[in-house]
Amino acid sequence: MRRIFTIISALLIATSLTACGAGQNAATRNITQVTDGVEVKITQNGSAIKIVNLLLVATKNGDAVVVGTIVNQGAERDQLIGIAVDGKGATITGKTILEQNAPLRFEGESANAKAVFTGVLPVAGRHVKVDLGFARAGLVSAEVIIRDKRDDYKDIVSTPAETNASPGSPQPE
Repeated sequence: MRRIFTIISALLIATSLTACGAGQNAATRNITQVTDGVEVKITQNGSAIKIVNLLLVATKNGDAVVVGTIVNQGAERDQLIGIAVDGKGATITGKTILEQNAPLRFEGESANAKAVFTGVLPVAGRHVKVDLGFARAGLVSAEVIIRDKRDDYKDIVSTPAETNASPGSPQPE
């Protein structure tokens, strides 16, 4: 009897130490961020805005370019009013109105908006607090990483004119 109790106790301890007992709420099972970018949801003031893959890319000329997507999942339109780091605002060009399920895309082939912090001398690998202001949803902040200009971000440029260059053409920095 004592031997059976020892075996059962050992099995229970082994199971709990391997985290099999965590079930559907295991911390590693609930991880959803699969990129360097940050994800933020805004649900205040009746808003339903989702910001995904938000990060900054440092360019060689000392600018920082915003990368990410903003989607208004709510029925009422909103507007992106500004993006700032340490009180310094980014220059935003392109689309800023957030219609329902019509994303604002910063960078990439389907980009319809651009935001650049000029002359800020960003340091790749650091995290900075980015503030985004919306007309309805208000202000939201996120800690984002600054990436260097390589891999998926190698083609990012800081001036809107350069984004219209034909594929394969040199893009000055």
